[in-house]
Amino acid sequence: MKQNLIALIAGLLFGLGLSISQMIDRDRVLGFLDVTGVWDPTLLFVLAGAVAVTLITFRFVLRRSHPLFSSQFYLPTKQDIDIPLVAGAAIFGMGWGIAGYCPGPSIVALVLGIWNPVLFVIALIFGSLTYKWYSTRKNRVELTSYTKEN
Repeated sequence: MKQNLIALIAGLLFGLGLSISQMIDRDRVLGFLDVTGVWDPTLLFVLAGAVAVTLITFRFVLRRSHPLFSSQFYLPTKQDIDIPLVAGAAIFGMGWGIAGYCPGPSIVALVLGIWNPVLFVIALIFGSLTYKWYSTRKNRVELTSYTKEN
């Protein structure tokens, strides 16, 4: 229960930060990505602030043996760059450039009462379910072919 409460508070704080920094405004994000037009550097300052906070706080947080409300840290262990990583990053970047949203800000932007974030979140859910179906299907096919070979 404590973990869920902390996750809710962190999510609300993150959403508040996105709102205050206006990162839920797709025009502001698209303005940052438009380097040949009227470039808006606001996102650069938000990113720099986030990186600074992370660099400072992770030094203290990761000195602990475990988080406050969990028995261990869950940090990524994969260190190689492979095709799924590059393809996923490319798809994410194209979606961000086309829509002006990424998952976090799109969910927060649902409170604006406009259709753009609603359509994006629907597409996000559809894409996630499609990937889940594909990866499950792919694993079954690989397991079946492995079983037939042995």
